[in-house]
Amino acid sequence: MKLVIIIPCFNEEKTLPQVLNSIPKRIKGIKKIEKVVIDDGSTDKTAEVAKKNRVIIVSHKINSGLGTAFKTGINTALERGASIVVTLDGDMQFNPLDIPSLIEPILKGEANFVTATRYKKYLDYNLKNRGIKNLGNKLFTKLVNFLTKRSFTDVSCGFRAYDKESLLRLMIFGHFTYTHEVFLDLVHKDMVIKEVPVKVRPNRKFGKSKISDDLFNYGYSALKIIFRSVRDHRPLNFFAMPGFYIFIFGFLFDVVFVIGWLILERTTPFRTYGIVGAFLNTIGLLLILLGFLADMLGRIKDTQEEILYQIKKSQWRRQI
Repeated sequence: MKLVIIIPCFNEEKTLPQVLNSIPKRIKGIKKIEKVVIDDGSTDKTAEVAKKNRVIIVSHKINSGLGTAFKTGINTALERGASIVVTLDGDMQFNPLDIPSLIEPILKGEANFVTATRYKKYLDYNLKNRGIKNLGNKLFTKLVNFLTKRSFTDVSCGFRAYDKESLLRLMIFGHFTYTHEVFLDLVHKDMVIKEVPVKVRPNRKFGKSKISDDLFNYGYSALKIIFRSVRDHRPLNFFAMPGFYIFIFGFLFDVVFVIGWLILERTTPFRTYGIVGAFLNTIGLLLILLGFLADMLGRIKDTQEEILYQIKKSQWRRQI
């Protein structure tokens, strides 16, 4: 069984050597371990450091975003016949020695996707001084839990493990980040997900996070990705349900208008109710029809993803 460890990097020359040297050389149940560094347009010596450590390196000419780096890493891992993939940040906030614990549920056949959690319990490091970042993570966790009807504790962590099935079925589109979209996509595809508590440094030793330090941009971009993911996976809930409520609300205006006309035998002073009701009815019906149309397109999308899954599975088998 081959384990491929993906390390997306953007200007991580100072911490990358420590990350690479801390990765276990042997793990029970794993025959081969490969390290893949995704250099996402770094302007420092990240690529040189990776080459000196004799790891596989894939470079983007420009900084394309964590989501794009993740997709590059996943594609590279599948091309190399990976059975399990671990994604690990290059800033040494996570301890590579936790990789065996992270992949254990997959090796035991208990999960398709395992994510590290920083919030189930505090271990060596105290996360309380992360301030507003903690609040943001908790809000996104509540949102993802609401959308998936699950009870996760950390949906923003980048330290994760994927089995072959989840990798082949995974389909994400976000460029800026990917963390929340992965949950929504894999839950939609009935993958078994588990969390494993890990040690984490609350703050980076060098530099700043390129993703979460600009909290406004991070929040906006992550919400946009979640918004699109829900639209694609649950079109009836996204379009038809709001349309139904809007139509019912408009119907109440219609009732007032009709009752007024029956009692007074004229449209005034209830004409406005009739106009508002008709407008809301129209908007509601359009959203309902759009929901059914999007649902039909969703079936086509699911069929296309199944075809793509079979193609990727066939290609993976040729790599092993």
